[in-house]
Amino acid sequence: MTRLHENRPVSTDPVAPDPRSGAAEPAHARWHALASRVLAGERLRHDEGLAVLRAGDEELLDLLAAAYRVRRHYFGNRVHLNFLINARSGQCGEDCGYCSQSRVSKAPVPEYPLLSPEEILDGARVAAQRRAKTYCTAISGRKPSERDLETITDVVSRIKAEYALKVCLSPGLLTPEQAARLKACGVDRINHNLNTSRRFYPRICSTHDYQHRLDTLRAVRQAGMEICSGGIVGMGEEDSDVVDLALELGGLGVEAVPINFLQPIDGTPLQGVRRLNPRYCLKVLALMRLANPACELRIAAGREMHLGSLQALGLYPANSIFVGDYLTTKGQPPEEDYRMIEALGFEVCTD
Repeated sequence: MTRLHENRPVSTDPVAPDPRSGAAEPAHARWHALASRVLAGERLRHDEGLAVLRAGDEELLDLLAAAYRVRRHYFGNRVHLNFLINARSGQCGEDCGYCSQSRVSKAPVPEYPLLSPEEILDGARVAAQRRAKTYCTAISGRKPSERDLETITDVVSRIKAEYALKVCLSPGLLTPEQAARLKACGVDRINHNLNTSRRFYPRICSTHDYQHRLDTLRAVRQAGMEICSGGIVGMGEEDSDVVDLALELGGLGVEAVPINFLQPIDGTPLQGVRRLNPRYCLKVLALMRLANPACELRIAAGREMHLGSLQALGLYPANSIFVGDYLTTKGQPPEEDYRMIEALGFEVCTD
């Protein structure tokens, strides 16, 4: 761990160079000045993003306080809850190295075809019961089939008629025509994660490339739907890759950014990769907030594993979490999330 004030009195505020000027200034002033520039409409620069990730641990609380200023400006103390179902599991022909459902995975995960409209509708009921405002439905595979689209078209209208939920669908790669069809049936938002930087992407997948993902996001935007796109941190990427991802998402103006922290599942190519600690994860969340100030920033899979007892601190930069399980891994009981939100003095978003 870097100790910028190792030989100074404990009460001395750590001093670090400002990436804009090279001048030394107290850490709290440095990070709050950066938050002020972001709130004034300036885009985060790459060197500033690197400085966030490489900040000394003794600066962490100042950094989180600065990110919280931005979060509070746009969202107050509200927390947006999401509920996720894996509507089709396993048997994916893609070779994404992090995924337990991919063709290269030997992980023992459930395999089943697309759920029926009634089963998907039942998931919406659970979402509403858990006070979620967004119902997220994921479908394993490269892209949706005609039958998939017919099922989704049928069930989304029923969800909208019965529940006050925003519908977010994760269907894989989309053509402009498919995106327009999903918009017409009532889908509010499409999730399609960039996952990492353009540079690092070939290291985690070879069956499709980064441009395929960008093309899908552009099709979603052209169709008039909101974009949910984020990434996975901890796959062996460098700090610069995390910054590149944050800035790419900011340039796209995505509405929601889910950040996953790699859970190295046995049986996947990344099963032995363990590079994260909770302090770094919090710096990643601060980076994502500063790079995407007005987005719904969601702490997604890996929250419980990697943040542990520091989960509550993650809600100072982030304003969104899942209540329940993830695609093939377990989350903590919703009651623990409600208690955490209440202990912070925050409130569950109801509109």
